[in-house]
Amino acid sequence: MAGRPKFQINYQQVEAMASVMATQEEIASFLGCDVRTLQRDEEFCRIFKKGFNEGKMSLRRKQFELSKKNTAMAIFLGKNYLGQKDNVEIIDNKEINSQIQNIAKLINNPKKVRTEEDIEK
Repeated sequence: MAGRPKFQINYQQVEAMASVMATQEEIASFLGCDVRTLQRDEEFCRIFKKGFNEGKMSLRRKQFELSKKNTAMAIFLGKNYLGQKDNVEIIDNKEINSQIQNIAKLINNPKKVRTEEDIEK
């Protein structure tokens, strides 16, 4: 059978690149082939997923180490992995709103303020 020889994939390179979170497109470019050639190879898919997951675990481990010294990193991890969020409290208080409206009316329609002298007269 004649035809194009099968492209030889260096799986060690694939795993090393995936472990630093290189994309499939970047790996294909480095290896000198089309990304679809890699995606059709079951072993590539398995090795890529394994390496990529190892890279994510390594990154997460570094982030946790950094969070011990860096408050911003601790907050980032809490928001992204624990679902924590900043809570903004909005008060809907009719009495406060009413007072604000009364103040706004006084500002827009100033009336003469009665003094004690006016009352005595």
